[in-house]
Amino acid sequence: MPISPPSNNTYRAFLFDMDGTLLNSIAAAERIWTRWALRHGVDVATFLPTIHGVRAVDTIARQHLPGVDAEAEARQITREEIEDVEGVVAVAGARALLQSLPPEQWAIVTSAPMALALRRMEAAGIPRPDVMVTAEDVNDGKPNPACYRLAAERLQVVPQACLVFEDAHAGIQAGEAAGADVMVVTATHTHPLLTRHPSIEDYRGLGVTVDEVGMMRLQTIS
Repeated sequence: MPISPPSNNTYRAFLFDMDGTLLNSIAAAERIWTRWALRHGVDVATFLPTIHGVRAVDTIARQHLPGVDAEAEARQITREEIEDVEGVVAVAGARALLQSLPPEQWAIVTSAPMALALRRMEAAGIPRPDVMVTAEDVNDGKPNPACYRLAAERLQVVPQACLVFEDAHAGIQAGEAAGADVMVVTATHTHPLLTRHPSIEDYRGLGVTVDEVGMMRLQTIS
């Protein structure tokens, strides 16, 4: 589908969020978080929209529930999410685009723990990159930019030479704060997301060209 600037720019690396960006895990996540909310007397309808794009421990800590150990609860949530990947699928076109990228020029940057990320990637058929930044790698999750800065560092590039693919407000803010350009992926959105960044519904019709010095550019393909 058509894309708009900064897609005409060239980039040294692409940094992808995972849930909602490369794969759709909403059904599984909301099943598990609904049970958690009901156990703790949290209003499900207002709570579920807050779970996306951030670490489980941060989601739980934000509820300020007396006597609740956020770290222990997050570990239990992760165990349940690893067991339940029913309905986890790749965003359309994601696998083909990732497989076309130079392996040393892209990374996944997710708020999920490594074990959960790998489980969902396997379920969706998403290839594992050489560089992954997961919940264990940072002290502060998105919207803190540390995760995207760390991914750029591991790829030996500066964040300003990266294009971040994101779907959630917290991740978009993290990409912005890191100094990267941002492309918003709307495949899992049920309501319009107001953003100044260019957006794509999914990766169908997208390809990448790599110039003689290794800079990548998104392009539409027929």
